Amino acid sequence: MADLSDDATWRTIRAEFPILDQTLRTGKKLVYLDTAATAQKPNRVVDCIRQCYERDNSNVHRGIHELGDRMTTLLEDAREQVRELLGAREVEEIVFTSGTTMSLNLVAHGWGRKFLRAGDVVLLNEMEHHANLVPWYEAAKATGAEIRHIPLTTDGRLDMDQLDTVLDRQVKLVAVTAMSNVLGTINPVAELARRAHDVGALIAVDGAQSVPHGMTDVTRDQIDFLAFSGHKFYGPTGVGVLYGRRELLEAMDPFLFGGHMIREVTRDSATWADLPAKFEAGTGPFIQAAGLGAAIAYIKQIGMEPIMAYEHELARYAGERLAEVPELTILGPAWPDRGAIFSFVVEGVHPHDLSDLLDRQGVAIRAGHHCTMPLHDRLGLAASARASLAFYNNREEVDSLVEAILAARRVFRR
Repeated sequence: MADLSDDATWRTIRAEFPILDQTLRTGKKLVYLDTAATAQKPNRVVDCIRQCYERDNSNVHRGIHELGDRMTTLLEDAREQVRELLGAREVEEIVFTSGTTMSLNLVAHGWGRKFLRAGDVVLLNEMEHHANLVPWYEAAKATGAEIRHIPLTTDGRLDMDQLDTVLDRQVKLVAVTAMSNVLGTINPVAELARRAHDVGALIAVDGAQSVPHGMTDVTRDQIDFLAFSGHKFYGPTGVGVLYGRRELLEAMDPFLFGGHMIREVTRDSATWADLPAKFEAGTGPFIQAAGLGAAIAYIKQIGMEPIMAYEHELARYAGERLAEVPELTILGPAWPDRGAIFSFVVEGVHPHDLSDLLDRQGVAIRAGHHCTMPLHDRLGLAASARASLAFYNNREEVDSLVEAILAARRVFRR
């Protein structure tokens, strides 16, 4: 495993991301601080995708020829990589989708619409991404179930002291993010799973931000469903993952139909293939899945623990530096109960204007509501600015962020 605290080692790793070594149209060097939106891709992933298109491209599970065998092997090797990454017991519990949004919709349609009833409750909270809210709103509307929310504390945590007031035997599912894409809050998923199971409920976890930046073990933590996206895990766009316990996936209905997911089709009926094909209708993202497998192998080579340690220290430093900026408010809990995501507002500067001015300095951040309108409504904000870090960032880039924010403040105070 790599030691990212060693500067030479870090620079070797950084060189694997050539997109980061560029000068923008403004003449400024790129400082990419928008990994929460999408992570950059190492050479290994780019090379894998290029090789697939140049050498191996063939539809999977179909062609009885060498290319078909190669591509199918790459796809299924990637599925095993995901299983190992997540700590799942069986490879059949890993379903490839188009992304986190698709994965969560699959659960809401395939499980929620089949098993929820009038009087049942789905337990959400206001920090969730729209992709872990809206599918449940629609499932509740279709079945007569109700929506409740776990209260949040003033500093952006789940108020676990009030959990018993909303979590009872009416609750059939708790849907929660493992790490907020705005507040950076790291939620106690294992405790939530245990307490959900104590009242007979399931738990569905949005792992889009947590899986790329921390250890995940769905078996140890007794997670029922977990979703994440390949493009946030240093892999390509267009591929995501749904983990589901076998017995739950087997009990669910598919909601996409067509090729590959069928066992038999007659003139008036059809039966479904075994897992995971049951939920992988049509031509799947097989080259993207191979790219995700390459990304997982790359992260495994570096080591998730060294990545976590490095990002932990970098986020601590970022929090300290941002706190030095006058009239800047960081949203979310204090260090260390957060990941390397910092959403903030600067008094007198609209987040969109701030993002534009930072872009002129080469600093790429995000501005907006980040697909969390209920959270921003709660905070009394229309939008916020967000800087998100990864192991390919360093302290000098954090300093560039702070200097650019200070320069932007001066512009609006002339």
